[in-house]
Amino acid sequence: MKALTWQGDRDVRVEDVPDPEIEQPTDAIIKVTSSGVCGSDLHLYEVLGAFIDPGDVLGHEPIGIVQEVGTEVTHIRAGDRVVVPFNISCGHCYTCRKGLQSQCETTQVHEYGTGAALFGYTELYGQVPGGQAEYLRVPQAHYGPIKVPEGPPDDRFVYLSDVLPTAWQAVEYANVPDGGTLLVLGLGPIGEMCTRVAQHKGAGQVIGVDLVPERLMRASGHGVRVLDLEDHDDLPQAVRELTDGRGPASVIDAVGMEAHGAPIGRLAHKLAGMLPDALARPVIQAAGIDRLSALHMAIELVERGGTISLSGVYGGAASPMPLIQMFDKQVNLRMGQANVRRWVDEILPLLSNGGDPLGVDDYATHHLPLEQAPHAYEIFQKKEDGAFKILLQP
Repeated sequence: MKALTWQGDRDVRVEDVPDPEIEQPTDAIIKVTSSGVCGSDLHLYEVLGAFIDPGDVLGHEPIGIVQEVGTEVTHIRAGDRVVVPFNISCGHCYTCRKGLQSQCETTQVHEYGTGAALFGYTELYGQVPGGQAEYLRVPQAHYGPIKVPEGPPDDRFVYLSDVLPTAWQAVEYANVPDGGTLLVLGLGPIGEMCTRVAQHKGAGQVIGVDLVPERLMRASGHGVRVLDLEDHDDLPQAVRELTDGRGPASVIDAVGMEAHGAPIGRLAHKLAGMLPDALARPVIQAAGIDRLSALHMAIELVERGGTISLSGVYGGAASPMPLIQMFDKQVNLRMGQANVRRWVDEILPLLSNGGDPLGVDDYATHHLPLEQAPHAYEIFQKKEDGAFKILLQP
């Protein structure tokens, strides 16, 4: 079959690889019809090459048609249309029963002390072949795949694999009071979806911060109050003016350790420059301004007693934090990989009842054949050609 493989920094190629086969009675084989390109894929493209090998198959946002199932898979069968969550979870272990499927004890990668295995990612998360391919072997298929209705285009359901549950969890973790203010740092696919989810769930004022004009325009088009960092040399002051001098009740950091050179990396650089010198200096010296500046800015912006939710991915093992400021402000902090299956029952009805309250039908800016995947990664990393969300179609 054809699949997108990692070959080195900024080097991904579509190659012939062996067709997947049923290996365990809890496996399924899926014929992929669409697979998203995620910001986390850019970490492999630029940053995390030390933990991935040439030839590894990428991708963790697939939807497709079931081709074959193992003997212990009963809730789906050949011919069903399914979305595959990006994390691989068993559904019956201690953490899965707690709704922490991203920590599944059955698929934890004990060699590295990490949580549940992920599709199309690194040795740190199991090195399981991913879904930017014609076919995908799905471990733990007795639980993971989400059966969705036939008929609507893939765009209607594919985001259940990652974007929707990640944004939903980020908003849940942000604990936005009814009618309260939420600020989202970074308006990429996850951050922008966070603003939509927050509006749907009853947030009052939703503020979005970015510096890519197309992203700002996209968010403002559905009622988000946007702040262009290019226009604000003092972001905290601009935010205080919109929030009665206190700051927002909740902040979502959807930036994380964005891949080097991407506009969100530039956003992080600019955010670092807005921090007070006492905070910016250790960020620059000890961690690099493209790693922690968004988080430090979130701590600076949130109101006293407010909540910060991290959906952006961080990878530092010993990242310096301004604990004196966090303690003084009584900041609440929640984070983690999305527990996809935990949120599906709340999200799926919004996609299945005829309406489109979260705007998924036109969320993707590009639909490209799998053969053009290297081009897709390049324009997504550089944010060229208006690339915001790309779906690959084998």
